[in-house]
Amino acid sequence: MAITNPILFFDGHCNLCSSSVQWFLTRDKAAVLRFASLQSDLAKDLLPKAGVDPEQLSSLVLYVDGKAWTKSDGALRAGQLTGGVYRTIGAIGLLFPPFLRDGVYDLIARNRYRWFGREEVCWLPKPEWKERFVG
Repeated sequence: MAITNPILFFDGHCNLCSSSVQWFLTRDKAAVLRFASLQSDLAKDLLPKAGVDPEQLSSLVLYVDGKAWTKSDGALRAGQLTGGVYRTIGAIGLLFPPFLRDGVYDLIARNRYRWFGREEVCWLPKPEWKERFVG
């Protein structure tokens, strides 16, 4: 499978992560991003080559051209790829030191199941979004 678009990997069992994917889907008007769960075979194939363990489900991962960004870097860079005002918000967010951004990210990630819930099966996208999912 040739990877031509950036892929946002997410925890398919996490309600917050699934909601975040839906947020990106509705704002990425140019349909730049593709999506796959961290539990997918694609994640198990691509992410270790980029130095990321897909078994570590506490972070979303943005994968672009063989490089992976995790935590706040991944989220903010994915936001930039959606374009518009989110390009600017992402750029401004990246100006903050990673230890601050990732501190907030880690706090939310540690508590995401408790605060937002967890599903036993991965969320399924609307039919019109189906082609945006890979793996």
